Amino acid sequence: MDYRKVFDEEDENIRERYALALERIRGITSEQCVKEPFAAYFTKTADFILKLDSLYTLFLNGSQENMSMEELQNQNRELYADILPGAYETSYANPVYAVGQLSEEFGGILSFVYTELRGLIVYVYEGRLTDMTICAELFLQIYCLFCDAQMPSFKEVHDAVYWYVSDYAELTVTHRIREQVEPALSFATDIIMESELTDLRYLYRFGEYITENELKTAAFLNSLPEEEITMMADTFTEGYRKGFILGNKDLSKKKTVNIRYILGFERIVRKSIENFRKMGLKPTIYRAATYSINKRMHIRNGYYGAVPNKQMEYDHRFDNAFYLDKAFVERKLEVMRTAYETYKDLASVFAGPAVIETFGENPFEPEGRKESPVLSDKQKELSIYLDNEAARITNQYIKGEERSFTIIAYPVPEIGEQFEEIFKETVRVNTLDYELYKEIQQKMIDVLDWAEYVEVKGRGANTTDMRVSIMPVQNHEKETAFENCVADVNIPLGEVFTSPVLKGTNGRLNVSRVYLHDICFDNLTVEFKDGMVSAYSCDNFADRAQNEALMKQTILFEHETLPLGEFAIGTNTTAYVMANKYDIVYKLPILIVEKMGPHFAVGDTCYSWAEDTKVYNPDGKEIIARDNELSVLRREDTGKAYFNCHTDITIPYDEIGAVTAVLRDKTRLDIIVDGRFVLPGTEELNKAFS
Repeated sequence: MDYRKVFDEEDENIRERYALALERIRGITSEQCVKEPFAAYFTKTADFILKLDSLYTLFLNGSQENMSMEELQNQNRELYADILPGAYETSYANPVYAVGQLSEEFGGILSFVYTELRGLIVYVYEGRLTDMTICAELFLQIYCLFCDAQMPSFKEVHDAVYWYVSDYAELTVTHRIREQVEPALSFATDIIMESELTDLRYLYRFGEYITENELKTAAFLNSLPEEEITMMADTFTEGYRKGFILGNKDLSKKKTVNIRYILGFERIVRKSIENFRKMGLKPTIYRAATYSINKRMHIRNGYYGAVPNKQMEYDHRFDNAFYLDKAFVERKLEVMRTAYETYKDLASVFAGPAVIETFGENPFEPEGRKESPVLSDKQKELSIYLDNEAARITNQYIKGEERSFTIIAYPVPEIGEQFEEIFKETVRVNTLDYELYKEIQQKMIDVLDWAEYVEVKGRGANTTDMRVSIMPVQNHEKETAFENCVADVNIPLGEVFTSPVLKGTNGRLNVSRVYLHDICFDNLTVEFKDGMVSAYSCDNFADRAQNEALMKQTILFEHETLPLGEFAIGTNTTAYVMANKYDIVYKLPILIVEKMGPHFAVGDTCYSWAEDTKVYNPDGKEIIARDNELSVLRREDTGKAYFNCHTDITIPYDEIGAVTAVLRDKTRLDIIVDGRFVLPGTEELNKAFS
């Protein structure tokens, strides 16, 4: 089907409004009613809007479909040229430049507006005329304020932005919810299923920034035989299916699955869609959010192409500071409730996400900039409240105990000249022997289930010294405290994990370098007292306060503290050896890294919103450690029980001195010593090192 047919019934009022807005924008360069330096800002922004309108015309008359690869590449680069590294230094999207040119009073908010308007690229490609219209009208409203005889006040400009975000929440937030659950919004699905994937021009149909990474990935996958593509897709979709089985959830009640991935992997995604359809699931494939109201900091959720400029994403991670107040929070939550109620039938049959991650990009180390917007203390509190309430509303319609997920990762060409070799090694890591690991990991669980606590100590420069309390098992024949994680929801296989008892969980977690939420952290340290984060630091910046702020924003998500939601022992030594062989440890996603040593997750447990659903290991034992002292509060106040984040931090084997189970009779049994497995029955894992 043609996705644009969904929007073909735009009423004539919208078309007339759009035409009037564009006519007015065309006259801006000749009016000369705005004084410098603001005239340059409005002229440049107007030129950008008019460029997008010309592109829209190409779509309407079909000219875009006949463009050559070279023409498409030039067009794509032109659309994103202004924010690419180098050009970004003199772009109004850069808060530093905008403040320098347009004053401290107006620079920040006008930079936000310019960045928000860049979403027009997406709306033009998807044919979303209403979105194009409201963006154009926002620009004109602010332009007219500066056209007055006197300069506007900051309040006037702020009010224009505030009411634009708030008034149109019914459109922007509702569409975001709808595209998650409604297969008819099939813009990306249509491209994937209907394009000739050997003709790489299809990549430019998405409207995302395309680089050699995406082109080379797609070309490489096109070179593989069909059986290899089928194997990768089968691993992905079977993991999803098994997740429902092991989670004791009924997949037959579901009708949709959300696929998230990075462009270039369409051949695998197409085969995966075919597999899911055989399970009775239709795909929803939505883009990473473009409107500020739908974003969560710089973290992308959905499909996307290359990130044009990660520093720009970081600079604008708190753009909601321009409109976040109590009235806005209540407005957004009410829109969410109404939207979910409207689409409740679709939401009830939504099965959850299936995610393909990538790795290999050069790690991003952000530059802190004082010109970037920041949340006030009150706004931080409101942000946490909004996240908690939004999660509660979502779970009311898409129930945690009924949904599942799966996630897998592959490298991209940016990883280096050995990309193809690393890709094939990753496939091997993703398809290791399920039965072998299941049996080895069960040996560990058989010991850990008798533990009162587990000690984890670093070696060398690693200062880790943790004591993790384990939930007591009363019936060892039928119950277990640890999940035996093989290749289902979390691919590749290779870990045993638990929800720790918070009381008595104390100590220091330290890792020399780790890549979390697209940011590389140096010498990261987190301290715990009775299972709660009590202090944290890293060495990214010279200034200690900047380091703490970075960690609070990116790992604690502005919470004052978080619980230790998960403790795990990763067993995938094959992945670890691969990572060191190709020197890519710090380019791997946490999905793989968490299998390469003990890891600790701050935030919610792995069972959040589904704690009352019984879960079983392959041996039939029920996993009883699904709660901790905070999550049990969900029955009286979900705001006290959930934090809506979960960040895994792994200590690699070469930084581990010992992992020791201390049993309730005080017997000490080592599991890992000096980075090697020593527990009887686990020695097979060390073969990868030889």
